[in-house]
Amino acid sequence: MSLPSLAEFTERTKEMGYEGVSIRVWEPNSVSDTHTHEFAVHAVVAKGEMWMTRGDDTQHLKVGDTFTMEPGTPHAEKYGAEGTIYWAARSFPKI
Repeated sequence: MSLPSLAEFTERTKEMGYEGVSIRVWEPNSVSDTHTHEFAVHAVVAKGEMWMTRGDDTQHLKVGDTFTMEPGTPHAEKYGAEGTIYWAARSFPKI
């Protein structure tokens, strides 16, 4: 999958209803144990690779690959030997 520019990704996710993009940078071989977020996320891997685990399913993501999660989804992340950067668009629940 090809990687859009950050500006293209930001515009595309804004059109999808997301509220801004964070640039997430992870050190080589780091791990984020199982956790949840109060927001929905749509993200694209911009550098390196990562593994996203939800339940018994692990997805290997490389540059240009995307993932989407609803609020409250338990997941864990493992980052590759070169480190990982992904761009994450977030959408917070409306009260």
